[in-house]
Amino acid sequence: MMFLSDNAAAVHPNVWEAMRAADAADSPYDGDVPSQRLDAAFSELFGRECAAIWVATGTAANCLALATMVQPHGGVVCHREAHIEVDEGGAPGFYLHGAKLLLAEGEGAKLTPATIRAAIDPIRDDVHQVQPHAISVTQASEYGRCYRPQEIAAIGALAKERALGFHVDGARFANAVAFLDCSPAEAIGSADALSFGCIKNGAMSAEAVVFFDPAAADIARYRRKRAGHLQSKGRFLAAQVLAMLEGDLWLDNARAANAAAGEIAGACGDRLLHPVEANELFVRLTPAEREALRAQDFGFYDWGADAARFVTAWNSDPADAAALARAISGL
Repeated sequence: MMFLSDNAAAVHPNVWEAMRAADAADSPYDGDVPSQRLDAAFSELFGRECAAIWVATGTAANCLALATMVQPHGGVVCHREAHIEVDEGGAPGFYLHGAKLLLAEGEGAKLTPATIRAAIDPIRDDVHQVQPHAISVTQASEYGRCYRPQEIAAIGALAKERALGFHVDGARFANAVAFLDCSPAEAIGSADALSFGCIKNGAMSAEAVVFFDPAAADIARYRRKRAGHLQSKGRFLAAQVLAMLEGDLWLDNARAANAAAGEIAGACGDRLLHPVEANELFVRLTPAEREALRAQDFGFYDWGADAARFVTAWNSDPADAAALARAISGL
């Protein structure tokens, strides 16, 4: 009964079918019909003009988006627990040619205007210090916490006030929108770019980078090629993204994952380290309790000395979620 990661989940049948349908002669790279449909599909989703490109990983999505906003001598304000800081192996520095990550605080791995100001206000406006060029937030955050529309709007207003780019890492964006029950546009506010996660939510090997300034997408296309992410048969990546959008599959999958997490959360009580707002649970468990759960065939990651992380997915079996809830209740 697997709760290691939504990255370990199966590929959704609709995605497989879309890839099979794309297995026919078409223009190479991103000149194919599915790739050419992405701009219109995302413009309809967000209710404003945007341009979208596919890439194969979330790390590339984040870094290519930020590379359109940040010069090598600049910096990106992010939470100290942000994925770009903790889990991307230095890729931001690589893609951004040495640009620095400027770390800020915030409960639940969420930034606020106050914590952003605390990170950037002490920076002198001179050539001897790295200047902030962009803000990056994660929706939902690394601890499964969701920015409410008013929170994301406040950060967007600060970005505009300070003339900073605004990027949203949306690896679990679908889970956030499903929890917030708001429009996709409300969940990102005035962001300049969004890394639209698909792989954790039922795709196989495709993520989308959505730019709300189409000119930025033109820059990103060159950077994508230079970074080795311009796949020659891009129609297979575009087909996956379109399949996720078709009929709001991306939201249906996220709702299923969130529901499974909610089932488990109900059994955790005060063991929860963070409120469960998406599909991740961080639970206080002793080493002996973790061993007891593993003995019952539950798979999950340890989270420090006295906690564990459980992640549900679009295809988490409700019976498995209920079994885990019973097992935690019985500890």
